[in-house]
Amino acid sequence: MYKILFVCTGNICRSPTAEAVMRKLVREAGRQNEIFIDSAGTSSYHHGDCPDPRAVACAAGHGVDLSCLRSRPLRAEDFAEFDLILAMDNQNIWNLDMKRPDGDPRYRRAKVKKLLSYAPEFGDNIPDPYYDSNGFETVYEMIETACRNLLQTLPNDSGAQD
Repeated sequence: MYKILFVCTGNICRSPTAEAVMRKLVREAGRQNEIFIDSAGTSSYHHGDCPDPRAVACAAGHGVDLSCLRSRPLRAEDFAEFDLILAMDNQNIWNLDMKRPDGDPRYRRAKVKKLLSYAPEFGDNIPDPYYDSNGFETVYEMIETACRNLLQTLPNDSGAQD
C-alpha cells in the first residue's frame, strides 16, 4: 500500500482538506485498498481539534466531508511509515526538514515535496486561509487540482512515480 501524508502548520485547514479530497478521489477511482491517506501538522497546538469550520463548510460545498477528521502533530515515525509527505508551503518544508530525525536510514523513506508540485500553474505555495476567510475557496481549488494530478501519477499497482 502506498502511503501519503499531507502536512500544513496546524492540521485544521489545508492538510485536512487535502486528506479528505484525496480520500474522495481515491474512493471514486476504486483504489482505497492501494492508497492510504492521512494528514498532520508541523505544530501541535491544535492537537485533537476539529478542522476549521470555514474549511468544513467550503469542502461540504464541494461534496467533501472533513468534519470527522481531528488534528494530529507530525511524528518522527511518519518519516518511516509514509512514502510521500506533501507540504503546503515553504515554511512547512523547512519545518519538515527540521523535524526529520537524523541518523537512522528508515527515516529517509518518505519523499518530501510540495503539494503544488502537482499543480504548478498555481505557483509554489498554498496560502494559509486561516487569516483570510475569503481564501478557503481558492485554497480548495488548488488542493483539488493538485490531488487529481497526483492521483494520475500513481500507477494502479500502487508503486509510485514522481
